Amino acid sequence: MRQLSKLALAGAIAVLVSGTVSAAERTVTLKVGNMFCGGCKYIVSSTLSRITGVKRVVVSYSAKTATVTFDDARTNPRALIEATGMQGFPSRIAAHDGRS
Repeated sequence: MRQLSKLALAGAIAVLVSGTVSAAERTVTLKVGNMFCGGCKYIVSSTLSRITGVKRVVVSYSAKTATVTFDDARTNPRALIEATGMQGFPSRIAAHDGRS
């Protein structure tokens, strides 16, 4: 029985460790449409900042971009694109950090 408990504990630790190892911080730059005034920058920024897993957002009104750093175990570029689109700012990936 003791051996079984040790084995179960080892398995649980392996699952926890593998989950944290596979998570990574990623950065993606979105090209954001419909930003027609400086105030739009704040709407896009706050929308993206509210997504679970987003760590940093930098929005450029002049370049019409949003650069987002996020935990890829908690969110993904599709969720970022959907969130901006729901607020009336359609976006697409302009650049990413090269990870799939």
